[in-house]
Amino acid sequence: MLIDDVIIKVKAGDGGKGAVNFSKVPGALGPTGGSGGNGGNIYFVGVSELDALNQFRFRKKIIAENGQNGKSQCLDGANSPDIYLKVPVGTVVHNLTTHTDLEITKVGEIVLAAKGGKGGKGNYYFRSSVNTTPTQAQTGLPGEEFELRLELKMIADIGLVGLPNVGKSSLLKELTNADPKVANYPFTTLEPNLGVYYDLILADIPGLIEGAHTGKGLGIKFLRHIERTKIIFHLISAESENYKIDYQIIRKELEEYDPALLKKPEYIFITKSDLVATEILKERLTKFRKKAVPISIYDYDSIEKVKKVLNKIMAKK
Repeated sequence: MLIDDVIIKVKAGDGGKGAVNFSKVPGALGPTGGSGGNGGNIYFVGVSELDALNQFRFRKKIIAENGQNGKSQCLDGANSPDIYLKVPVGTVVHNLTTHTDLEITKVGEIVLAAKGGKGGKGNYYFRSSVNTTPTQAQTGLPGEEFELRLELKMIADIGLVGLPNVGKSSLLKELTNADPKVANYPFTTLEPNLGVYYDLILADIPGLIEGAHTGKGLGIKFLRHIERTKIIFHLISAESENYKIDYQIIRKELEEYDPALLKKPEYIFITKSDLVATEILKERLTKFRKKAVPISIYDYDSIEKVKKVLNKIMAKK
């Protein structure tokens, strides 16, 4: 099960307390209280693993350790270790506490989620010529605490869209090393799959149906994964009796969700062309009146046509 939208709480560590202490060594009397250590920070780190948010399925609160308290003999408390949380590239962090957003767009990108509190100063810090025996020390500052919503919006060069069971997963499997579940029934794909064709990232978006933008079928949760794809491969099954209707259903759902999606470059492929007689396929394409390429994963030449398109896109990239 892919977790792509989850709410968690993060609590950075509090700063340690400064110490109040005095030397008992004759001839070396004076304040020796050390300062407290800093509390641990919490960071997000961008990774390529699509399922990285699954760690938060049952882990809803992340708490960093507090800084250690200051000690005697001018010894400062240790800083607490920072926490680094891996999240998929394409994750949008919505801070529900401050009402601000940030995005993680690159592998290895590190973003501060919650800053640890600074340690308090010990009484050694407050010594002066007019205050040789200071008895004051600071308490550490509290670490930041936020409620965050982590929303994955995949970043892919190409998004494969279409009605259920049009062959998106099969095509992804044919073009890349991805290994999605493939079967001949609707809604085989229950979560997005990614594949890599040389330098291009391809995303297989689960099948959409009429009304998907309102939550029907697999619903609106997968439409957001199309937002960041640069190019759309629109797949229509050759077995459909009306390519135009199938095409319009998906285009309408994209428009209802975000009209900007219709402005993305689009390539149309008629899949499973091996299952329809040549005459019928030609007749349906004529009625469709759109530039579309018939393909079949069992036809080497047609898959080469898809690769030729991918190579052109890659060259421009």
